[in-house]
Amino acid sequence: MKLQPSGAAAKFLARAGTVSGFTMLSRVTGLVRDVILAWVIGAGPLADAFFLALRIPNHFRALFAEGAFNAAFVPTYAATLERDGLDRAQAFAARVLGALLAVQILLLVLAEIGMRPLLELITPGFAAGDALGDLTVTLTRITFPYLACVTLVTVYGAVLNAHHRYAAAAGASILFNVAIVVCVLAAAPLKASHPEAPVHGAAIGVALAGFAELALLVWALRPAGLRLAPARPTLDGEVVTFLKRLGPATVGSGAAQIAMFVDTMLAAALPVGAVSAMYYADRLYQLPIGVIAIAVGTVLLPELSRRLAAGDETGARRAQNRAFFWSALLTAPFVLAFLLVPDLLVRLAFARGAFDETAALRAAATLRAYGIGLFAIVLLRSVVPGFHARGDTRTPMWTAFAGIAVNVALKIVLTDRFDVAGLAWATSAGAWVNFLLLVVLDRRARRPPDRGNA
Repeated sequence: MKLQPSGAAAKFLARAGTVSGFTMLSRVTGLVRDVILAWVIGAGPLADAFFLALRIPNHFRALFAEGAFNAAFVPTYAATLERDGLDRAQAFAARVLGALLAVQILLLVLAEIGMRPLLELITPGFAAGDALGDLTVTLTRITFPYLACVTLVTVYGAVLNAHHRYAAAAGASILFNVAIVVCVLAAAPLKASHPEAPVHGAAIGVALAGFAELALLVWALRPAGLRLAPARPTLDGEVVTFLKRLGPATVGSGAAQIAMFVDTMLAAALPVGAVSAMYYADRLYQLPIGVIAIAVGTVLLPELSRRLAAGDETGARRAQNRAFFWSALLTAPFVLAFLLVPDLLVRLAFARGAFDETAALRAAATLRAYGIGLFAIVLLRSVVPGFHARGDTRTPMWTAFAGIAVNVALKIVLTDRFDVAGLAWATSAGAWVNFLLLVVLDRRARRPPDRGNA
């Protein structure tokens, strides 16, 4: 594989570079956001309350939007666009948007009414009737509308990506970071008299960010010559195909959310600061995942979908091999850094203000454990799109279940011994199980049929 790409490889890397560049800018602003959060609210009980309020809508976002949705929607939209043209593809997208909007409005109303029972289910004991529990409930009620907005953002972003317009969707999360920073800094002067003011400001920033991201994506459709407004859902051919793919994809995504829910539950049961330590380690861990894995997967899925819809199997395979090679090459430095100098990275990023030495040590141990599984997590984004582009959302679902089974079992075993880092060790082990199973199944699918006995 040449290290100086040309032709299709150069075009692929240029598109991935667009996503990666905006994602890097998002991660940089996210780092600024987290530095300010660490400085203003630290890693204590107030921080734990806010980070739980942030994790809850993000759990549901990962379940209802992003991975599962894109796995079902992008191949269906791309195939419709290739086969039937833009008008039919956009009509399909409008019907899906209308259905999601109705579901999200219902979910938002139910969640706002039943927030305390929901939190008690997800984090037993943490949302009890004390002051910290009351604060967590209040903050989560403030952050939860973000879910409805970002679910719609996912639809608009998927449509733009299918037309090879990646900048707006990739850069939308910059607004998320900016909104939180502005709101936290605005509330910081009130901290002396009202200690909870900064976390309330951060929660308000999350909600405002959802509306800002949605406005950006709606605006980005116009330069692309696209229009997309919610339409009444109907069960026509494209929608039925989408739903058949969405079911297994959502179940597979739900399996991943089980592990994340277990993370949240176990971290909330550990000594104060565990949720925060996991959050700060995860922010550094997510840098290569966002800049490399998500960027490659975002570009690869629509490319594979359109190539396969046009019958170009050879081109699809070459695109997937390219993605795998460049993902591995670019991830290696991050793996080395996370394994060898996690304490240095955590201290450089967060060790100031209210973020003390104990918090730094816990976050560094967690980051090192995450580093063990980084290759598997990143390379999954080059393997899974091959299945999804062919309409196979079942195989990744089953391998995800296998990985999650290992993940959850190890979380329970390792937490007592390794504190919050045990959760990250389990995540890494589960990622490797998932990845290796998919690689084996992908190679079997590539193997030509044996005609020796024909």
